[in-house]
Amino acid sequence: MRMRIGFGYDSHRFEKGRRLVLGGVEFPGEDGLAGHSDADVLTHAVIDALLGAAALGDIGSHFPDTDERWKGADSVAMLASVVKEVRAAGYAVGNVDATVVCERPKIGSAVDIVRQRLATAMGVGKGRVSVKGKTNEGMDDVGARVGIVVHCVALLEELRGR
Repeated sequence: MRMRIGFGYDSHRFEKGRRLVLGGVEFPGEDGLAGHSDADVLTHAVIDALLGAAALGDIGSHFPDTDERWKGADSVAMLASVVKEVRAAGYAVGNVDATVVCERPKIGSAVDIVRQRLATAMGVGKGRVSVKGKTNEGMDDVGARVGIVVHCVALLEELRGR
């Protein structure tokens, strides 16, 4: 079986007056993130990792921020669309591992819900999705609570018969 690995990265600044969505889960009482869609930085990093592994470009080439169709768009729906493209290219999601770097919110209590939401969008079991929260110990813009950064790696497996 052939496998491919992709790396995804995304970052967004906090913006008052928006809701905070990470991995398709809303975190009430927190400032949201600036962005054209729902600014779900975690899901965006997952999308980029999958697209990278399949050599299908990046999130900006599929969902440009100059296109009004994607204004306020649900990033989990975007992820499901990308998974269809990945499958059409001959690959299935093997697993995804993401690290969310932020001082707030503390995502630990919501990790299982986030993992399930992402797994459902990708058509895989929750055991194939890892999400971890880390702080930046007060260092740089993330440590100063200016925004959130996410790193993600994805493994794709070639579909049989290709």
